Amino acid sequence: MRPARLFNSWATLLAITSATLLAVTVLGPFGDPVRSAVVVPTAAAAAETGGNRVTPGDFTGYGFDQCLAPDQKKMNAWLQHSPFLAVGIYISGDSRACRSQPNLTPKWIATQLRKGWKLLPITLGPQASCQPRFPRYQDDYKINPTPGDGNRYRIARRMGRAEAEKTVRAAKALGIASGSTLWYDLEGFDASNRHCRESALSFLSTWTGRLHRLGFVSGVYSSAGSGIKALDDARVNRPGAFRLPDRIWIARWDGVANTSTSYIREDGWRPGGRVKQYQGGHDEVWGGVRINIDRNYLDLGRGSVAAPENHCDGVNINFKQYEPLHPPAAGTSSPARKVRALRCLLKEKGLFSGKMAGTYGPKVVEAVRAWHTKLGLPASDSWSRRDWMTIHTHGRRPVLKFGSSGGYVRRVQRALNTANTANRLPISGVYDARTTTAVRNYQAKRKLPVSGVTNRITWKQLKAGKF
Repeated sequence: MRPARLFNSWATLLAITSATLLAVTVLGPFGDPVRSAVVVPTAAAAAETGGNRVTPGDFTGYGFDQCLAPDQKKMNAWLQHSPFLAVGIYISGDSRACRSQPNLTPKWIATQLRKGWKLLPITLGPQASCQPRFPRYQDDYKINPTPGDGNRYRIARRMGRAEAEKTVRAAKALGIASGSTLWYDLEGFDASNRHCRESALSFLSTWTGRLHRLGFVSGVYSSAGSGIKALDDARVNRPGAFRLPDRIWIARWDGVANTSTSYIREDGWRPGGRVKQYQGGHDEVWGGVRINIDRNYLDLGRGSVAAPENHCDGVNINFKQYEPLHPPAAGTSSPARKVRALRCLLKEKGLFSGKMAGTYGPKVVEAVRAWHTKLGLPASDSWSRRDWMTIHTHGRRPVLKFGSSGGYVRRVQRALNTANTANRLPISGVYDARTTTAVRNYQAKRKLPVSGVTNRITWKQLKAGKF
């Protein structure tokens, strides 16, 4: 999926289902029907995909795409060690170089979503009529450039509608949830060729319209100087002439990880409607696994945001420093707001049932001792920095990295502020650049592989209360 890697596909699917096969009518480039069939998943396979979330959802961060969906071992290694949290996958399109996708199953989709990956499902269907390297095979077609009556490009529009229907069938067969973004890959072409450009825009217009009717979000990938520029020019100069995609994926290999390019205006598809492929095909190795990829930066929806949290009816547990706490002695006492936070955290662990007061009394001492016993730590009446780290990181430990958001990110941010008082991170719940740097510094201090990813080994150190 890159300006130099050109794929194409064309098929119109009008289906009647049977138990395991879809009998379909496939129209050729001028509307002449031929017969085909598409396998759909069995009931058992479909059951594996229940509860899949919308993808990619709200996200700001890094992604990669590769023609062939990687196997699970590779995906696991890259989740643990790479900066990427999104992955582009080719689910449909007759001109894909990767027509055979042995790893791409409903189970694969459900597994990646469960593990936290954001998926970018891609279709590489009919390409612009002036694209010189198409058709790719003998059974795929280009977008028909015939303008027809009133220059409506009706054949191209029918092709776009049919490709949308085919893509939705493929998406649903894989368990991709309604409301997800489906991306059309329109490779670079000569946008100065009028009929080539207008037929491509007409195709994409009905692609978008049909996806909307079928309950999906429309995305279009293309080169910054051709397909994306043509869409942006139509947006500004001919508003209403075409249904524009909800999101654009800009191919511009400038090495800059943002969603801007001088080829198009800055106001379009903002906020939250852009991806940029900023580096083309190259090998990267993460966790000992090598994959040839394109690099992408995503800024979609609301971006990476974390829902508000409420602990113990409004007790604040978020601080930039977490100092040790002790029972009162000789006229000294621990800060009341930190004691309230401790009471709340111990209550959430089922070890404290008193009020959310600010005194370090006997019930707090009892709960602190219970926590030490629970974790197999030496008994103590005091609450140490190590204890703060253990309670912040107790429980499930998903992989977190730049772009992650939510309660688990807040736990890591609290633990990092405890481990290094110089961090003073805002407890935002968003894994931003400052959080990434703090994790890298922690990994370097603990002599761990420095990736900026809170992975299995980093969680283990944090949970053990290692400074």
